[in-house]
Amino acid sequence: MALLLSLVLVLMFPLGNNGQGPRPPSPGYYPSSRIGSIGFNQGFRNLWGPQHQKLDQGALTIWLDRSSGSGFKSLNPYSSGYFGAAIKLQTGYTAGVITSFYLSNNEEHPGNHDEIDIEFLGTTQDKPYVLQTNVYIRGSGDGNIIGREMKFHLWFDPTTDFHNYAILWNPSEIIFFVDDVPIRRYPRKSDATFPLRPMSVYGSIWDASSWATENGRYKADYNYQPFVGKYTNFKISGCNAYSSASCRPASGSPSPSGGLSRQQYEAMEWVQRNYKVYDYCRDSQRDHRLTPEC
Repeated sequence: MALLLSLVLVLMFPLGNNGQGPRPPSPGYYPSSRIGSIGFNQGFRNLWGPQHQKLDQGALTIWLDRSSGSGFKSLNPYSSGYFGAAIKLQTGYTAGVITSFYLSNNEEHPGNHDEIDIEFLGTTQDKPYVLQTNVYIRGSGDGNIIGREMKFHLWFDPTTDFHNYAILWNPSEIIFFVDDVPIRRYPRKSDATFPLRPMSVYGSIWDASSWATENGRYKADYNYQPFVGKYTNFKISGCNAYSSASCRPASGSPSPSGGLSRQQYEAMEWVQRNYKVYDYCRDSQRDHRLTPEC
């Protein structure tokens, strides 16, 4: 199914190796413009690989080489919010390498954690990056992994400039944004299929050669090191885990009650028709008894 979707996408909108193609329609609402940016040190700290992390005038560079990758973490955990960053990816051969921005409580709940992912799957020179979104609930990312992946190509080259990527998470929904265009909405259909415990915000670059690029067919090649990810324009707006009960969850739409406007839905559906290359709910090889929200 994933291969078929990829072929349809390529036939409709042939992509060069930089991934440029037709732009989606305007969503009509731009949540990132309503949230001020913060400096890295205002909201984050190094988590691992400090020698592979550099901060310069508010922009963070992290890199992977043979010795290590690097990661960072928010200063506080959150129970809901809008979390974003402008990210620029490395050009050329990056197979096996993951550059990420995500929410997780893995340190607080090892073996039984929740997670909301934006991951850029490294690639070979002749193919565009894949942006993978994913949701794990109460350990579905541990051991016998049950992912909820939806993957996309992008309508621009993510290696030539910074673009804004964000996760909106509140008690009723998760929305993934690229340059303020919603690309995926994951609604809360039941408590069992939705992350409800506080999570921190993370970013990292690391070697995932076993699965990242075409299911592990292409591995990280350290002849091309270092592999670099650049982050800036950090945005955090939400209720941290220590907020009072009166803290109002963030919204990604004109309506304070959440959801998406009609124009936002139309933009999201356009992206999914034209750039989505994998949807776990449409994968006939998956056991959908484990993903009842499908």
